[in-house]
Amino acid sequence: MEAIFWLALALVAFTYAAYPLMLAVWDGVREALAAVRFVSGGDDRRGRAAEAWPTVTLLFSAFDEEAWIRRKIENCLALDYPPDRLEIVVGCDGCTDRTAQIAREVGGSRVKVHALAPRGGKASVLSRLVPQARGDLVVLTDANVMLERGALRALARRFREPGVGAVVGRLRLFNPTRREFEESLYWKYETAIKYYEGKHGCVLGANGGLYAIRRILFSPLPPDTIVDDFVIPVRIAARGWEVPFEPDAVAFEETTEDAGHEFGRRARIGAGNWQALARVPELLDPRTGFLCFAFVSHKLLRWSAPFLLAAAAVANGLLAAAPGAWGYRALLLAQAAFYGLALAGRHGAAGLRGPVRRLASLAHYFVAMNAALAVGLWRFLRRSQRAAWQRTERAGPSVPAA
Repeated sequence: MEAIFWLALALVAFTYAAYPLMLAVWDGVREALAAVRFVSGGDDRRGRAAEAWPTVTLLFSAFDEEAWIRRKIENCLALDYPPDRLEIVVGCDGCTDRTAQIAREVGGSRVKVHALAPRGGKASVLSRLVPQARGDLVVLTDANVMLERGALRALARRFREPGVGAVVGRLRLFNPTRREFEESLYWKYETAIKYYEGKHGCVLGANGGLYAIRRILFSPLPPDTIVDDFVIPVRIAARGWEVPFEPDAVAFEETTEDAGHEFGRRARIGAGNWQALARVPELLDPRTGFLCFAFVSHKLLRWSAPFLLAAAAVANGLLAAAPGAWGYRALLLAQAAFYGLALAGRHGAAGLRGPVRRLASLAHYFVAMNAALAVGLWRFLRRSQRAAWQRTERAGPSVPAA
């Protein structure tokens, strides 16, 4: 029991704390060595002549996005990229509202709108439309995500390195009613990990809001693929291509206050994670080097955290029952206090004030996220998770205040 307890806690601590810290230290050492080589004259950095901008296809799938599509098309048309080298494609996935009509009215001749039926899900849309793209690069985004004007140029610049196969942009989440919210803090933490993994040319999965790939590296996805934005980049990375992170390619997405929808979204992603592992088993091949290490450290252990936490709780309870096990009893009380705090956070932390209220809210977010991952595994095992997503209702098109 002692081995189970301490191993479970150690693995959770490693994936959430030690791994990110290891990446940061590793990056600091690499930067220091690079500076030494530069000062000693060992780093040959010659300027290169400016290259022509590659052709780009900006593509997104939309399902009943009547409230967002006008603003999205206007956002795409306003991007700072040569118009003659930019193709904008919208895949209307079985829409039952005016999404396709509005997209055609606003985009005119600059936007290609494909009305696809019946609804097949995002993976199906990408499999049909990416092979038809004219661009050397395909930038994938979502209908409710707004891009900064220079996002495409920032992504395209990274492809001047011949070994780069995909580039992950920076998605910034915001809440129009609350300046600080739990997912914001967690997302900043995840973004920092992507940044450090990108230094190794191996961001583990993109976010659907903004990432780019070389078109020739895309291969059709099974139509029931749940997390296409994870599968597409890791398949490219598994073939030996670099997948860096580009912090200057920024996109904005509004979060929702609907806790039920958010739990369902996380459970859906959880099911998709295990499906992705089944379909890209190369992620567990040690011969892929850092890719395998990062996948196990950042993803596989994280997905297993609900079960590790449960094992730690059960083992702690059994150990605390032994005579004189005061240390384990104290640890059991600490675990109970944490989960009690999470329960208080679930009810809005009523009666709590200041840092304690904030801590309760964060504890609830952590527990709810892990519960959703457990539900996701159950859905994967039962094959009950559909590929087509359910739209999350949001207030409407907006961007965060500067």
